[in-house]
Amino acid sequence: MTRFSLLLGGDVVLTDRLLRQTAGTRSIAADGGMRHARALGLEPELWVGDFDSTPADLAARHAGVPRLTHPADKDKTDGELAVEAALARGATELILVGALGGQFDHALGHAVLAIRLARQGLRVVLSSGSEEAHPLIAGEHRLELPPGSRLSIVGLAEMTGLTLEGTRWPLTDAHVDLGSTLTLSNVAEGHVRARLASGYGLAIAYPEHGV
Repeated sequence: MTRFSLLLGGDVVLTDRLLRQTAGTRSIAADGGMRHARALGLEPELWVGDFDSTPADLAARHAGVPRLTHPADKDKTDGELAVEAALARGATELILVGALGGQFDHALGHAVLAIRLARQGLRVVLSSGSEEAHPLIAGEHRLELPPGSRLSIVGLAEMTGLTLEGTRWPLTDAHVDLGSTLTLSNVAEGHVRARLASGYGLAIAYPEHGV
């Protein structure tokens, strides 16, 4: 397994859990996401983007990091460019740090990108430190969350055969219509196991105390 932390431009809350998730990973920064590197103890091996949100002091602080510069008029976000760079370097697991807690259009776009990557066989998590999003596609999933963590399943399509175990309110072979709020605001009571027959969405978690 080759794990990469991708540093994106959204806000980040530094937690012990996030530090553990990113420890020992290779990393790539996307434009202003480089500002998270020092707090996480990471020195990215590549810095990508159009650099329109990189202040001069941040650029000077990480002047030794190789850059892959793209024009401002481009058809992909800096985050997607960072994902492509990581895949080209053999990434099999990705944690998109700063993918949540920023602009909603970018956050949602990267969440849907994560679903596409999951369908390609990659393990992906999006995190702001205090909040995580895990792609949920057809198949079996295991989420390691501290007991007491709030957990919501947000369907981005009609979901069938949804089973949840290890939660305060379990489900068995449930049909969840698009737009239903049935699966919001559950609580993890240990390791959560989810199975889905068809459809896709996001498992959004708020790890209790960031552990």
